[in-house]
Amino acid sequence: MYENLLPRFLRYVKTETRSNPESTTTPSTQTQVAFAQTLKAELEELGLSDVHYNEQNGFVIATLPSNIDKEVPAIGFIAHMDTADFNAVNVNPQIIENYDGSSDIALDTEGKFKLTTADFPNLANYQGETLITTDGSTLLGADDKSGIAEIMTAMETLINNPEIKHGTVKVAFGPDEEIGVGADKFDVEDFDVQFAYTMDGGPVGELQYETFNAAQAEITIYGKNVHPGTAKDTMINALQLAIDFHNQLPADEVPEKTDGYQGFFHLMSLGGTTEEAKMAYIIRDHDREKFEARKALITEIQEKMNTQYGQERVAVHMYDQYYNMKEIIEKDMSIIDVAEKAMIELDIKPIIEPVRGGTDGSKISYMGIPTPNIFAGGENMHGRFEYVSLQSMEKATSLIVKIAELVAK
Repeated sequence: MYENLLPRFLRYVKTETRSNPESTTTPSTQTQVAFAQTLKAELEELGLSDVHYNEQNGFVIATLPSNIDKEVPAIGFIAHMDTADFNAVNVNPQIIENYDGSSDIALDTEGKFKLTTADFPNLANYQGETLITTDGSTLLGADDKSGIAEIMTAMETLINNPEIKHGTVKVAFGPDEEIGVGADKFDVEDFDVQFAYTMDGGPVGELQYETFNAAQAEITIYGKNVHPGTAKDTMINALQLAIDFHNQLPADEVPEKTDGYQGFFHLMSLGGTTEEAKMAYIIRDHDREKFEARKALITEIQEKMNTQYGQERVAVHMYDQYYNMKEIIEKDMSIIDVAEKAMIELDIKPIIEPVRGGTDGSKISYMGIPTPNIFAGGENMHGRFEYVSLQSMEKATSLIVKIAELVAK
């Protein structure tokens, strides 16, 4: 349907843009800066207006001017440039045409890694479609280069088909979403739209305006190390205190035992020595009161353990990362209504469900631009088993065009 969509996507994913959580720069990696400049040149070549790269926040911004003579809301579409914490060097996409919906797909030539219907039953949804997979050694990068390719192709479609009427449409491609800081410096005045959509969801039909409330807790535990042969009543093992801390959290409120609206504590890292240990948690809940209660429990355990030892043995640095965009978007559900109507007109069944995570839209919504999330098509994100259907990307591209058309009406 869109002849440049697939080659555009393949070109994007072969460009390494992994973000770096240890970096202090914005963007966090120079590969994202280089990719941003490539996208800027492509937007200019397509004929968009006011194309610019913001060196302060790493976003490429462009405008498709209105082609109608009445005032309608300016809208935006956003996708992120970076890929997740998995090997992204030398991405070598594999193309499986007319997939039969039931066969296992060998990713590498040795057959060590396979997409199997037993492990990934959603493969059955793609019978007769063209799948793009990895070669087993890297992630694919459909999260979120499928979103970038879809937005870029939709803009190309609107430019080449002026009979499709639309108001002002703005696009933004930004950095560092995967490390949770991409939207921190987003310039809402520069973007200047009434509402926007992130093209950063999964399978076809996803339309999401509920995300987690999110926080991170970085915990340092101070022990006392003495010779183990004379340690009785003297040694304080920081690693054991870390275990004791963790065991005071609800055992079943972890990612591997929760779904839907259930929140969790996720221990991301634990390491150290008898003398000092460090732990890092992410804390998630859709409900704001339960979210605050989870943070309070972390503090309660800290205070209890410090009281037990009569001194500070547990130090906690805890900070909020983003909030549930539902609190903003539910004030005016028209932006959800127009996306849902666009899907229905394209024979796409809307799947409106909470995100068990967050998007750039989580932060941008609280900055003043309501920004729900729409499917980009990928499955099994962030690893070697990632894949995307070309037909899913085509549907996402058509959806962008249709939303622009409906808003103009």
